[in-house]
Amino acid sequence: MSDAQYLLVNGHMVGTGPTTAGAAGQSFVHIQDGRIHSAGSLQEEPYSTASPLKRVDLAGLKIAPGFIDLQLNGCGGALFNSDISEMTLATMHSTNLRYGCTTFLPTLITASDDDIYQAVEVVGAYRARFPERVPGLHLEGPWLNPARKGIHNASLIRPPTKALVDFLCRNSEVVRKVTLAPEVCPAATIEALTEAGIMVALGHTDAQAEDVEKARQAGARCVTHLYNAMSPLTSRAPGVVGATLACRDLYAGIIADGLHLSWESFAIARKCLGERLFLVADATALAGSDLSEFNFAGETVYRQGERCVNGAGTLGGSALTMIDAVRNCIAQGLSEREAIDMATVRPAMVAGLAEDMGAIRAGLWANLVLLDDQLDVVGTLSAGQIHWNSESHRERSRCL
Repeated sequence: MSDAQYLLVNGHMVGTGPTTAGAAGQSFVHIQDGRIHSAGSLQEEPYSTASPLKRVDLAGLKIAPGFIDLQLNGCGGALFNSDISEMTLATMHSTNLRYGCTTFLPTLITASDDDIYQAVEVVGAYRARFPERVPGLHLEGPWLNPARKGIHNASLIRPPTKALVDFLCRNSEVVRKVTLAPEVCPAATIEALTEAGIMVALGHTDAQAEDVEKARQAGARCVTHLYNAMSPLTSRAPGVVGATLACRDLYAGIIADGLHLSWESFAIARKCLGERLFLVADATALAGSDLSEFNFAGETVYRQGERCVNGAGTLGGSALTMIDAVRNCIAQGLSEREAIDMATVRPAMVAGLAEDMGAIRAGLWANLVLLDDQLDVVGTLSAGQIHWNSESHRERSRCL
């Protein structure tokens, strides 16, 4: 459905936000020109049945903000590192919609300067057309510690140069996030990126707690895939993990698949970080596809059940989708509201996107996900455009 203006009615809003937190019972959402015009309880709906506005009857479906993934390497058979193109971004977006994700940061892991320049150009062009889908680029590397490289190509890991730092700062409208190892980056690099408006995240790092604190003071505000590819917590050396858990203002993305970490570790992070913990998929080409293997950073990565590993058994991203991450959290005892918050309002807050997405309220993009009682994705709205997951779902929710 592509009408410029219509109503969603008879849904139940879930999640946090000025509207969703207080909307009880059946709800309405008024969509106009790709954004939310108004939303609230159906009893308060200011539009009579005689209104000329089209109405989409959701028949009791849940309405949540669209999921936001700040770390997505690829999905649907596409991988950004392998094909740095707008076509790859379009494939990733269309695949994401099947799993409730409406917004993502395409993630380019450690690459050459030329590939980084190309990624900035491609994401900039796509973002200009679809800011509600791709608000920017995430560079995961190349300023990492080889000792914690994971699947990254060691031959491309290098210290920062003034030329590349200046380039990223000049293109800060496109470069939304940079993951780096603070022990190999001068504080001045972190300061320059931060002052340009780029979110600095710590990852693939063997830093000590004092390195984390220096990076935090220089402007770092986030940690990439907590627990993975970083120095662990021990009794006398807290490492990046311990420093993050003890810190009062660092956010952390986490891969809630039960493979990148134990659920006990997840519970500890949740208890320590509270609302600063958010979900990322760190997905690769295998997510949302039937592929059994693919090439990632020059290595073949294989699907082994739900795991993505190279020949040595090193994890290479995931096959996780955001709706599965949400459901996994609920299976671990989180409320539906908290699990959805971890995929919506929290990543919106840390990435500076809360004025445009992450909740259901007037003025935000009409990026929404429609869920049934089993939390299966029935449909997704991207800038007001409804994408149903099957024809039966389309018939179930009829336009009046």
